[in-house]
Order: sequence, then structure tokens, then C-alpha cells
Amino acid sequence: MAAPLSDGERRKQISVRGIAGLGDVAEVRKSFNRHLHFTLVKDRNVATPRDYFFALAHTVRDHLVGRWIRTQQHYYERDPKRIYYLSLEFYMGRTLQNTMVNLGLQNACDEAIYQLGLDLEELEEIEEDAGLGNGGLGRLAACFLDSMATLGLAAYGYGIRYEFGIFNQKIVDGWQVEEADDWLRYGNPWEKARPEYMLPVHFYGRVEHSPEGVKWVDTQVVLAMPYDTPVPGYKNNTVNTMRLWSAKAPNDFNLQEFNVGDYIEAVLDRNLAENISRVLYPNDNFFEGKELRLKQEYFVVAATLQDIIRRFKSSKFGCQDPVRTSFETFPDKVAIQLNDTHPALSIPELMRILVDVEKVDWDKAWEITKQTCAYTNHTVLPEALERWPVSMFEKLLPRHLEIIYALNQTHLDHVAALYPGDVDRLRRMSVIEEGDCKRINMAQLCVVGSHAVNGVARIHSDIVKNTVFKDFYELEPEKFQNKTNGITPRRWLLLCNPGLADVIAEKIGEGFVTDLSQLKKLLDFINNETFIRDVAKVKQENKLKFSAYLEEHYKVKVNPSSMFDVQVKRIHEYKRQLLNCLHAITLYNRIRSDPSKSFVPRTIMIGGKAAPGYHMAKMIIKLITSIGEVVNNDPYVGDKLKVIFLENYRVSLAEKVIPAADLSQQISTAGTEASGTGNMKFMLNGALTIGTMDGANVEMAEEAGEENLFIFGMRVEDVEALDRRGYNAREYYDRVPELRQAVDQIASGFFSPRDPGCFRDVVNMLMHHDRFKVFADYEAYIKCQGQVDQLFMDPREWTKKVIRNIACSGKFSSDRTITEYAREIWGVEPSATKIPPPNLPRD
Repeated sequence: MAAPLSDGERRKQISVRGIAGLGDVAEVRKSFNRHLHFTLVKDRNVATPRDYFFALAHTVRDHLVGRWIRTQQHYYERDPKRIYYLSLEFYMGRTLQNTMVNLGLQNACDEAIYQLGLDLEELEEIEEDAGLGNGGLGRLAACFLDSMATLGLAAYGYGIRYEFGIFNQKIVDGWQVEEADDWLRYGNPWEKARPEYMLPVHFYGRVEHSPEGVKWVDTQVVLAMPYDTPVPGYKNNTVNTMRLWSAKAPNDFNLQEFNVGDYIEAVLDRNLAENISRVLYPNDNFFEGKELRLKQEYFVVAATLQDIIRRFKSSKFGCQDPVRTSFETFPDKVAIQLNDTHPALSIPELMRILVDVEKVDWDKAWEITKQTCAYTNHTVLPEALERWPVSMFEKLLPRHLEIIYALNQTHLDHVAALYPGDVDRLRRMSVIEEGDCKRINMAQLCVVGSHAVNGVARIHSDIVKNTVFKDFYELEPEKFQNKTNGITPRRWLLLCNPGLADVIAEKIGEGFVTDLSQLKKLLDFINNETFIRDVAKVKQENKLKFSAYLEEHYKVKVNPSSMFDVQVKRIHEYKRQLLNCLHAITLYNRIRSDPSKSFVPRTIMIGGKAAPGYHMAKMIIKLITSIGEVVNNDPYVGDKLKVIFLENYRVSLAEKVIPAADLSQQISTAGTEASGTGNMKFMLNGALTIGTMDGANVEMAEEAGEENLFIFGMRVEDVEALDRRGYNAREYYDRVPELRQAVDQIASGFFSPRDPGCFRDVVNMLMHHDRFKVFADYEAYIKCQGQVDQLFMDPREWTKKVIRNIACSGKFSSDRTITEYAREIWGVEPSATKIPPPNLPRD
């Protein structure tokens, strides 16, 4: 089998990224050398690979800066409605290659670097991932920024510049061990500190009511320092901004309290303030009610709203003086999108600014707030919904507590008028939950304070309306919408799978890059033998490349013609990595019982991080690695089956594994996964999906035809019926011999001979309190996996299904998602106009 082309060799082929002009190449070389000698190496005689990476990053950044300034000038002149996307997570991954793709510079850089005797791919590998997110929610925010810039929207991402992002995962003796992710250690070439826009954020203190109004006094101040990162659109010269806040102690922080002369202690205490932006909370779909987390949430909201209001008032380029003083037009000029409940404090904070600071009438302020804010719900799992203790609010944000109480009263009065005497409804709909510990329900605050509430896949939006917010939906049905998630085709096709992008572009042109629905044109080529062969060849090359990566990094030799069966996502009981484990054990037992029988060879890869405090998730990782230990070293099995845990799964690893996958596992219990976006990435990159009717799988099956995915298991209504009947795991255990055998092996220590009781917690959970009903779907799953094997043995038919899936994945572009947000929530229209590049005069 021929070795795959390296990116360097592929440079010589015509590519979807265009052919580099010689002038561009010379310009890049010149700029690279200048940065290398004058910016970085200076008085050192020798350059390191990291110096080369920084020289290239600065060279590429030079192309961004002029466009960035011009974009901002363009916005100030046109004064469009601005979109503010508030998120506590932005999972950006690496920036270099993405910027080169979006600016159309990749070939010029590749050629220039090659001429200088360096390897572009090696330089790209030096860049640290910006891991400022846990998983889906943060990665979605990153895709949305790309789409907003590509669609020419005046949009800003606002979040926190965590010094330490999501931890690095090491696997030691099969267990997850966390290491701090010191991603800023060598500096970040893409960010620009903006100390001139530093802002104060207040905490603690008390509230004074007087005839002149309300004052929040005696507060502790922390400064928010903005760092701006450019976000380029695809080949349209638009460069938007992601502004991340970093916490800084003011110079007098705590010094006045140390008048006894303990100056050293006082200065050391500055860390307390700066801890706010120190570390990302590593929980996904789980609420942790820590005071530091509430501080982070208020910190980003308070700094951002001051910035939004400053920009609204001045709205002239480079002008700091207020031009607008009336807030009447605020919702016409500002849209605030709350990415989950984490930035929910925007609602009381905007009220506080309007009423206390700007002296707007309360009712008017409430109207403005509701028209400005919109809320995206990301989960229906009860343990994920934020409920903050009132006592914590009272101490940390006393004025906001008063405002929430007042807003809640108005809201409950309204409900009581419509449903007289329905006390139970009032209790359910109150933003304040009564009980041993009074709590503020942040999701309900978001619903009450927003003009639009959306779920992130059709099935999820229906569940939101019918269960989680049923009462609110009955009250204001017009508020509720669906916005099915999407992914950016620039990163998730062009950048990570250039071979496939080339093959597609040859057949249908390059328009699909900004209009993914054009992939539908591929339906004409499903029976085209050349195209079938080309698509299969690209997949095989990607598999060879990833096999080489696995061998280098994991010291494991995989069979590149085996089926690459991949499940990569956060480790969580609801995502049911355990169902995958049971299948792996069942396959192993079948091979052992008849080694001479012919089997479809499989390489099962599972990757993902477990929240450090999530015991069961960590046990699941240990089980996966233990199964791998037994299976991979069994001579009877050979290369028929391999089980590999992909360590430290992150954006840059996703870019390698997704293009190489044959089978994508999306097997959550129906009704638990809000949407999923990994499922879309696999579909676009030519993997077939085995999945339940959950999240966006439902719409994927609708687009491609259910017969072109491997759909199995309970639907939402089956899960509900089983809940009413009562789920009894033992029934399945007693009835299904292969399931019983697998569970007994886990329980007896077959996979953990040195510690036979190692997995007793896993077995106990599966048998007695499994909320996600793994056994109930086991038989259907195993049967469905048999159908996967059948099809895989017919490569031509398999590839035809792959082509159909790629052709039908157009709906799942984040460009489509953002277009819907823009028109139906923010009231703005995407624009195809190109801003003139910096070397041409402006219109």
C-alpha cells in the first residue's frame, strides 16, 4: 500500500486552497526572515523550532492587522447592530493554520517555508491549543465566531482569558491524571493586550437606598484587562474580535487593610483578585456551586456590559466621547446572546446599569433588557442546571439579589393574574426556589429576562418546551425557537481534510466552502466509479497517516485496513462509553470462542477527558484502558481487534482522528444529548454514524435518509415508557447470555487481574442505578454493529453511503445556524460584501 502524501508533496498538486503566486511567496519569505532576525532571535545566534513557529505566526498576523483595523473602521462608519456572543468558554484550538486558510495564504506560506528548508506541518505542531473550553459548548462558540466573521456580521465574542485552560490528560497505569495546561508559557502570538480599555468590576459591599436612587458601596474592586484576538472570515477581509478579560488587582488592593505594616502580605494578597481568571472549571454538563465560579461569571458580564455600553454611546471610530445618551435605541443597536446560563448575570447587571447608573425608569429598563438579551439552552440534565444559593449572592452581589427579587415579583404577579389560585404553578415558575437552601434558578432567570429562548437541535428544543420550561412555554410560546447547531466547514473540512476538500472541489467547484448546501450536487456522483474510488482513496490515506501517528505517539501498531471505529467526546455516563465497552468485550469473546472464523477487523478508539471530580467517568477510562490491555496482548486476537484510549483528546487531535474514522459512535440515551457537533464533523468527513435517535442525529437521519445511518435503540418515547414501567437492569442481564458474560468478566476481575474488585462500582451502577439504561439498548446495538460489519465487507457500497452522507451534511454548517440566529433572533442580515483589502483604497 502506498504511503500517504505528505502535505509538502500535496503542495505540488492543484488544491482547493489555490495556487500560490510567486510574489506572495517572496513576500512571505521576506517577512518571515525579518521577524526571525529582528523580533525574536535578536542577540541569539541560533533559532529554535519555536522561533520559526513564532516568526511564521507573526508573518501571518501581519496580514490580519490591516484588515482588522479596516473592519472596525467599517463598522463604526456604518454603525450596524452589533452582536455580542457571551460565553465562559471558547475552545479555539490552534490558530495558525485556520488563519492561513481563511486569508488564502496557506499555499504561499507552505511554499515559502519549504524554500527555507523547513516543514510547515512541523511548525504547526508547535502551536499550543487554546483550550479555553470543556467540549461542545466552547467549541460551538469557536465555530460561531468563524461563521459570524465569514457572514460579515459586526460580532464580538466575549469571555475569560484563563491562564490555565482545560487540563492536559495523562494516562498513568490506565488512570487519568490531570496536568495544568500552561498554554501561555511561551506567549500567545495572536492576542493583543488592550490596557487602555481596562475596567473596574465590583464585588461584595452593601446597598444604600436614598431619594437620589440606589448605590452599591464599600465594594472590593478587581480590574478587567482585555486581550483581543482577531477572528478572520473566509476570504472576505472581515476580521472580527474575540475579547477575553484577565483579572488584575488594583494597586491599592488590600494595602489599606494592612496598616499594621505587613506590606509583603498585602502585595501577595493581590493573587486573590487575580485568581478570578486563573483556571477554567473542568466540568461539562455538571454544575459546581463554588464562589470563585460565580465570581468568574459576574466578572465577564460586568466588564463586557461596560464595554458594550461604551461602544453604544460613542459609536465613532477611535472616539471615547459619548454620542448617544438615550437608551431608547439600545435593542436596535445591541444584541446579547447568552451561551447557556453562565452569563445569565447579564440580565440583572444590565438592569443595574440602566436603573442605578443611567437613571432609566424601571419598567423601561426591563423592556430594554428583555429586547436585548437572548438565551441558548444547552442541556436538559438536571445536575447541569445552575442554581446559586441566595446566601452567596447576598454576600457577593447584594444589589443583584435585590434586582432579581424585584424582577421575580413582577413576573409572579403576571403569572398569578393569568392563573389565579394556581399556587403550584407559581412555585414552579419562581426564579427563587424555596427550600432548606434558597436558590436562584439561573435558567428560569434567563427565560424571564430574554426575548428569545432556543434549544440546539429540533428534538432538544421540543423537550425544552414540553418538560424543562413547559410552564414558560405555555405562558409565552412565541419566545421559544430551535437553532440546530452547526460546525465551520473551514476548520472541519478544508483545514483538517484537504484531500477530501480537493476531491469535492474537482467535482462541484469551491462554492461549498461558504455554502455547504452545495454538497447536494455530489448526489449526482454517487454511482460515479472514479469518484467512489477517489473518496475511498482519501479515506485510506487519512487512515495511514493516523496509523503512523498512533504508532509514533502510542507505540501501538494498528491495521490500517481495519475499520476505524471512533467515539471521541467528554467521558460521561449519558454518552454511554460503557455501551461501547460492552460491544468491545462481546467482539473479543466471539473471536476467542472461534479464532478461525473470519471477522471484520476493527480498531476501536475511545477518547475524552473526565471531570477531575467525576469518579464514575474516571472508572470508565480505567475500564477502557484495561480492556485494551487484555485485548491488544492476546495472541488469539492478533490484529482482528484493537482497543485504544486516545489520550488528551483536544481540538488538534480531533483534526487528525475525524478524517481517518470509518464509524462514528453517537450512542447517548435518547433525550439526553442536546445536539452534539462531533456527529456532524464525522458525517462531513466521510464516516458513517451508528447512533440513537438523539440530538442532531435525528436531523442527520432526516437529511441523509435513516437507511444511510445505523440507527438503533430506544426513542425518547420508549425511554419515557420504560421510566414509567421501571427500568430493571437484571432482566436484561438474566435474559441475554453475551451481556451477562461481559458483565461477569468486568465484575470478576478478568480485565483487572491485579485488582479483581477494581470495577465493582461500575458493575454496581450498571446493575442497580443506571439512569442511562445501558443494558436496555445492548441487544439492538450489538445487532446494529453486525449490520455495520456486513456493509464494511462491501467497500463500494460502504463508500456510496459515505458519499450520500457527505452530500447531505450541508445543513450542519454553522453558517446556516448563524444565518438563522441573525434573522430570527438578532434582527440583522448577513452580508456577502467584501471589505476592500488594506492595499486598496476604501470605497
